[in-house]
Amino acid sequence: MDDSGRPGCLSCPTGPKDPGYGILPADEGIGLLPWSWAVERLTRSHDYWLSTVRPDRRPHAMPVWAVWLENALWFSSGGSSRKARNLALNPWAVITTDDALEPVVVEGQALIVSPVDDSSAVERFAEASNSKYETEYPVQFFLDNACFRIAPTRVYGLAEADFTGSPTRWTFD
Repeated sequence: MDDSGRPGCLSCPTGPKDPGYGILPADEGIGLLPWSWAVERLTRSHDYWLSTVRPDRRPHAMPVWAVWLENALWFSSGGSSRKARNLALNPWAVITTDDALEPVVVEGQALIVSPVDDSSAVERFAEASNSKYETEYPVQFFLDNACFRIAPTRVYGLAEADFTGSPTRWTFD
């Protein structure tokens, strides 16, 4: 684990390179955001926007409930839903928090969590989801659906209060 608090961090954090947007150098404005800032928002967001790609390459976005668990965002979906079918063909996805003023945008592969490979993984997800959303879905509910885990490859965050001085990018293995 490095100073970002996230295992496998390659370059944490850096400022995005967006010419034309007036982004300040990393040492100006409020500066680069700490990884803990992103994790706090990934944890507390109630709703998330998941973007996948249809077989004909058109984008598809849907709101989902998710939990930050074991350094990844976990969510479930009906196994025959459009998003699940998209992810079966192309696991690359983008998932964002629900606060546009302090967004966190996660890029990564949404891989199915198989109870065959890790029998307690779905149980841990069900427990975390029920705790966060104050629900009582049985583990079987999640087993009957598809459970996905997105470990970040890139994460972007910014604070609207300092749009030009806070944009931060974290890159992971």
